[in-house]
Formats: sequence, C-alpha cells, structure tokens
Amino acid sequence: MNMLAVNDTTFRSHIKQEGVTMVDFGTHWCPPCKVLKPILDELGSEYGEKLAVLEVNCDESPAVASEYGVMSMPTVIVFHNGVPVDKLIGLRPKSVYESLLTKYV
Repeated sequence: MNMLAVNDTTFRSHIKQEGVTMVDFGTHWCPPCKVLKPILDELGSEYGEKLAVLEVNCDESPAVASEYGVMSMPTVIVFHNGVPVDKLIGLRPKSVYESLLTKYV
C-alpha cells in the first residue's frame, strides 16, 4: 500500500475513525521528507489494513498543516480513532515510528 496524498479538502474523510492513521506533513522539495517517504510506505505495507498512511503537501494544503501546528518538516502525526495522539517532528529511524505504532495498533 502506498501513501495516499490528501489535501485541505479531502484530509478529514481519510482519517480512520476506527483504527490508526499516520499522517506525513512535508513538501516535495524537503530532503528529509524524501528519505521518510519510503520508510512510511514500508510501514503501510507491513501493517496492511491496520494502518492508513496519508501524505499532506504543506505547500498545497496550508490550512490543515496550520490546524495541526506543523512548523517543521517532516512532521508525522498519529491519529487513533480519529484523534491526534502523537507527533514526531523531524526525520527519525524506522524503529522510532514502529515503536510509536505499537502503542496503538
């Protein structure tokens, strides 16, 4: 499963109301964002139906980025049952994202 690109208009309709959604806030020109994308793609494949992975381009969707206080990229926010429960700012090793997910999946 690849990450699903969402924007200001479609964001809410893709946050799982039951289960876990991981949202990557970044841009196309951000080098750490480019490194993070394959890591999150991998996690999406490994967790399958238990995890939705969304991608928000902050240049194209400033309203949703602002709503969730995204000031630096990449920022990953984990939603559990539709509610934001965790936030990681900056690029981290895959193991950090995995240990974060184990709390909710």
